[in-house]
Amino acid sequence: MELVKGSVVISKAGRDKGYYLAVTEITDDGVYVCDGKERPVERPKKKNPLHLAKTRFVLSEENTATNRSLKKALKEISCSEESEVE
Repeated sequence: MELVKGSVVISKAGRDKGYYLAVTEITDDGVYVCDGKERPVERPKKKNPLHLAKTRFVLSEENTATNRSLKKALKEISCSEESEVE
């Protein structure tokens, strides 16, 4: 699983299980993710990469710059994913 900054992932474990998140930083000891609401850009959550499911979406730096733009982009992606399932 190749994660890059801006990758959209789905949490597989923890209190945020099932939530769409964006990768903001990748380090040796984990991946930092945020969603713009519960986890703002200023306070990303450190997650184990094994607890994340990668999607086919990658957000631009413009979309991950502010909480408002990040929340909007993730909402559009989650709505489009749900409509494809139905």
